[in-house]
Amino acid sequence: MKVFVTGATGFIGSAVTSELLRAGHEVAGLVRSSESAERLKGMGATPVSGSVEDLDVLKRAAADADGVIHTAFFHGFSQPSLGTRLGIIFGGSPAGIVGRFMTAAVEADRRAIETFGSALRGRDSALVIAFPTMAMRQGGFADEDDLADPRAAGGVRARSEQTTLALASAGLRACVVRLPPSVHDETKLGLVTQLVTIARKKGVSAFVGDGANRWGAGHRLDAAHLFRLAIEGGEAGGRYHAAAENMPFRAIAETVGRDVGVPVRSMSPEEAKRHFGWLTPFVAADNPVSSQKTQARLSWRPQNPSLLPDLAAHLRRPVR
Repeated sequence: MKVFVTGATGFIGSAVTSELLRAGHEVAGLVRSSESAERLKGMGATPVSGSVEDLDVLKRAAADADGVIHTAFFHGFSQPSLGTRLGIIFGGSPAGIVGRFMTAAVEADRRAIETFGSALRGRDSALVIAFPTMAMRQGGFADEDDLADPRAAGGVRARSEQTTLALASAGLRACVVRLPPSVHDETKLGLVTQLVTIARKKGVSAFVGDGANRWGAGHRLDAAHLFRLAIEGGEAGGRYHAAAENMPFRAIAETVGRDVGVPVRSMSPEEAKRHFGWLTPFVAADNPVSSQKTQARLSWRPQNPSLLPDLAAHLRRPVR
């Protein structure tokens, strides 16, 4: 297959690109800089210059491919176009900037997915999008057949999955790979990286209440393998979970505290807001997910290290 990958040089996307190339697929990847283009060429893939807001670029690249894997998303304020950033800044009160940024990021994501759908529809092609498990229901195990919950901590992104499933209903082999809050290796740990940064800055590693709420985790190489299985054989409307385990949040906080060398303590919800800031709803979320159906449907088996060994190895790395 010829596969177009967005976020092709990112933490997850670069692993997806390598996985596809090793399996004999041809890869074109979306890049936003000359440095990323050179990196992609070095991997053996073809760079396509643009961003997820360049819909004409996305449409042409998807039309030239047999399938699309969409891993890109605006996670930082510097990533959208200047016009989008100005709209976020001047679109209301300063207190609402975070909310406006997320709305803009989700809308850009939704438009990109629709663009891919229009380019791929009517052909023997496939679309796979990345989606957070934090947009699933909270408080009990969510499985692959559950729909996204707009009320969840990450529920603002539910529209992206809804858009993808609508394309599947219209006949496109479109499916979703749901990623847990910690997709990790020894270099990066998803949202857990933010917890390490906060603990180092504030001198304490914290959890909310008794810390029994659970976070899913999965290794980036296992996630990359799942994306390949999904583009090769995922079903229209399929939802697949890249979670290898579910970890009590307190265990994560204790590992961070021990290896950073700071105390670990419980915080009330109000204290947590001051300590974690925008991350608070995610820190407090009980977000365990099952991957049993994924393993059965796509013969996916996690094989790489679990979160806590990778977290400990990450914390032993020199701080830059």
